[in-house]
Amino acid sequence: MGTDNISQRNNDQKAFIIAWIIGCIFYFVEYVVRSSPAVMIHELSVFYSINDLHVSSILGTYYYTYSFTSLVAGIALDRFGGKYAISVGIAMLTLGCVLFAIPLVYIGDAGRLLQGAGSAFAFTGCVYLASHGFDTGKIATAIGFTQCIGMLGGSAGQFVTGPLINNGLSIQTFWIAIGTICFVIGLLIFFITPKENKLEEEFTNSNLFIPYKIVFSNSQTYLSGMISGLLFAPTTIFAMTWGIAFFQQDLKLSYHDSVIICSMVPLGWVIGSPLLGWLTDKIGFRKPILSGGILLMILSYVQLFFFPNLIPAVISMLIFGIASGAAMIPYTIIKEANPENVKGSAVGAINFLTFGVTSLLGPAFSLYFGKTLMTTSDHAAHFKSAGLFFLSVLIVALGVSLLVKETGRGKKSN
Repeated sequence: MGTDNISQRNNDQKAFIIAWIIGCIFYFVEYVVRSSPAVMIHELSVFYSINDLHVSSILGTYYYTYSFTSLVAGIALDRFGGKYAISVGIAMLTLGCVLFAIPLVYIGDAGRLLQGAGSAFAFTGCVYLASHGFDTGKIATAIGFTQCIGMLGGSAGQFVTGPLINNGLSIQTFWIAIGTICFVIGLLIFFITPKENKLEEEFTNSNLFIPYKIVFSNSQTYLSGMISGLLFAPTTIFAMTWGIAFFQQDLKLSYHDSVIICSMVPLGWVIGSPLLGWLTDKIGFRKPILSGGILLMILSYVQLFFFPNLIPAVISMLIFGIASGAAMIPYTIIKEANPENVKGSAVGAINFLTFGVTSLLGPAFSLYFGKTLMTTSDHAAHFKSAGLFFLSVLIVALGVSLLVKETGRGKKSN
């Protein structure tokens, strides 16, 4: 009987790894959905018959539902397991993409909200699947690789989608195609992910939120979420939303060059996320790699915004993207700082905090810098002011990174 149990456990572990691979594809597509609107803002304004600022506002609603639904995703994973929770998330993303192909503003708005809600299950679900498929010593590497795949999707969402839209691919065709791909991924996840035997008594109404009570009673949860949120802001708000417009208007670069430059950030994550994750596993410490990555991000943005002629912008943004891989380290820290039985909720909590920060900073940046992009008389100063906004964010992140506790195995030798 014991041999049968071991054999079943090994089979389930392999199935979870296969499901994690498919989940990474889901995360890739989710990032395409997240980043691709940045290269079609003008087309979307024509499609919905609204101005660019209104389009930006609709796109930003993605982060509101993403942030809140991350909490729901965490509970759903811990209660129902990956098979059902992730499948439902993919279904929401599928519907969101299809609705976004309908040329009515209120339906497009609803579609973007659904995209954010469904996407909340992607990374959280991948971490959950990885934690069931991989040994503890490989988790940071697996998380880094997961983010690598996601940011590859972010890069493709701009680098590949931009030329397609520029060469005449219609908005409707693009979003229906993405929705179809999501539907196929959802079927694969549902049929491949092992069904977990969750004990009903563990999830009565009275203790449904106990995992979050545990997670949010831990100060390290807030510190980890704040760091990650502050590090994601320059990527999601600038590189994946406003960057192309800023390079075009403030620096007078071509659309093609602006797309290439901004796509370097997610491409850099493809390198930086698994590399920095592997380094933290290798040395057994999280904080030195985290703080070092943030410092490199700061230096890269100082050069980009204040000494733009020193290094080509495409190189600056690539270096920044690689260093931005440090934003994934808090996801490992929060998992190690909380009990194993709340791993799904811990990742849901940090996603909630991370994109909660983004949801607050995004509108602030749009109000003070995005709104004045077309009306400013001094584009050089405007570009530097935008840079100061993100440098301030990164400096705060660096300070908070010094406060978070070390959770790597090397802490025992301190």
